[in-house]
Amino acid sequence: MATVLVQDAVGDKKPASASTTSLDSIPPLGVLKEEKRFWFQRTKGFDPNAIATLPSVFDDPLAAEKYQPREDWENSHRFDPRARWTWAEEYAVVRKCDWRIMIWACIMFMALELDRANISQALTDNFLDDLHLTTNDYNLGNTVFKLSFLCAELPSQLVSKWMGPDRWIPMQMVLWSVVAAAQFWLSGRSSFLVTRALLAILQGGFIPDVILYLSYFYKHHELTLRLAFFWTMMSVADILSALLAAGLLQMRGVLGYSGWRWLFLLEALVTAVVGIFSFLLMPPGPCQTASWFRGKKGWFTEREETIIVNRVLREDPSKSEMHNRQPITPRLLWKCLQDYDLWPLYILGLSFQIPMTPEGQYLTLSLRQMNFSTFTSNLLTIPYTVIHIITMLALSYAAEIFGELTLMSMVGQIWALPFLIYLNVVDMTTTSRWVIWTVTTLLLGYPNPHPIQVAWNSRNSNTVRSRTVSAACYNMFCQAGGIVASNIYRADDAPRYRRGNRQLLGILGMNIVLYGLTKAYYVLRNRYRDRRWRALTPAQRLAYLDTTTDEGNKRLDFRFEH
Repeated sequence: MATVLVQDAVGDKKPASASTTSLDSIPPLGVLKEEKRFWFQRTKGFDPNAIATLPSVFDDPLAAEKYQPREDWENSHRFDPRARWTWAEEYAVVRKCDWRIMIWACIMFMALELDRANISQALTDNFLDDLHLTTNDYNLGNTVFKLSFLCAELPSQLVSKWMGPDRWIPMQMVLWSVVAAAQFWLSGRSSFLVTRALLAILQGGFIPDVILYLSYFYKHHELTLRLAFFWTMMSVADILSALLAAGLLQMRGVLGYSGWRWLFLLEALVTAVVGIFSFLLMPPGPCQTASWFRGKKGWFTEREETIIVNRVLREDPSKSEMHNRQPITPRLLWKCLQDYDLWPLYILGLSFQIPMTPEGQYLTLSLRQMNFSTFTSNLLTIPYTVIHIITMLALSYAAEIFGELTLMSMVGQIWALPFLIYLNVVDMTTTSRWVIWTVTTLLLGYPNPHPIQVAWNSRNSNTVRSRTVSAACYNMFCQAGGIVASNIYRADDAPRYRRGNRQLLGILGMNIVLYGLTKAYYVLRNRYRDRRWRALTPAQRLAYLDTTTDEGNKRLDFRFEH
């Protein structure tokens, strides 16, 4: 007789015969179609007291034992396939996670962006002239930064998986704040390049580290929306950075130093404070929130921990395959890198932001060259950031509402098309500076699909080890795309950058084709698996689950999101 593990009222695992967990004895489940993901979708007839526990593989006594969490998984004591909860309870738990976990993740990301992007504000305060740098030197600095960031991504993820993101992320922040503050003493080209490299090495991996951490608390569609707000905070940080720069750059002359030096130093101090508090405000996982700072009882009750653990695991059983202090071995790393089913997303990560990046990197410098003041140039970067926030959030919600990832992600390329065409056909040297600013603002306000694609990559990984590596790989390809973008506008092509704008337009056209090919690839892969899976009898399917060596997204019962 087949046996599975269930939990008693106190959370201790005990064997139960198939008869005690027969289909007839399964407690009532929620109905999938009744799930309303967003408040504006909930009708008057929506019942918050209805069962929210949705069907999963754990409801079949014969299949459940194939998906049991490993014994050393940190949340195994809260795993209970018979647990049931209401929509009201689930929404309350999600809101609590937002307040306790997500908000601080956003604050940490804002600190990252302050130290990563303030080089753009420094340009308006004669940064290049003070250090005797050319625009090509600036391009080289951006290239060094992105290349170093890229190289640090995967090692950082491996360290994070070994130490735990709750330890590694705060450590990263404190270390890079020291380097960011050291930019106060920049003296020339060499020190500029060295600090760019060190800053990127210490910041590399931060984003995929945080994404892995958030996946402990949220379901897939929830993570997509939270990542949209996560990247919104990057835009908010850009607005805050512009406002801070408008004031801090007025400190030029204080103690005989340039305003950009004070900008680097003071914003680095902010990051250091956030990093120190991160040691205290990042619990290792949903069942490990108790501490002297967070309270002896922790942030969540036993009931809330049960809901968090089981709602996430019922959607994605693969999340219990590794514990949160388990390192990735070289063999597993190589196995993850060979996962060709994720490479379409990596290729999109390489190219999708290139058409819009050069204009953003040169915006403040271009505004100064058009005779806008330092103060005005920094303030004129705010409108496109506000538009960017609105369009990115709208796109992310639309992708989840319509259940369409690929075509929604393509919208950003279509948005940018008319503006890039304009830059290619108009003589920018004779056009009104306000027209140039308007076109550039609208171009940079494009709906960025980055949150969608990061969560998409996570969904299609389907194992913790693969998700750990693939998050870093995707971000590495994004940084590689940034390296390409940083070298499109060259000094010999200034000031119209006719050659560069033609290249951007060509890459944008290529991106539209790539999105179409990615859609076709995943549709065909799913159809192939559907045919093989339907050809099996119920007994053969159970035998497959019992004996297969396929893992993650290579399993026949897994379907790719697209």
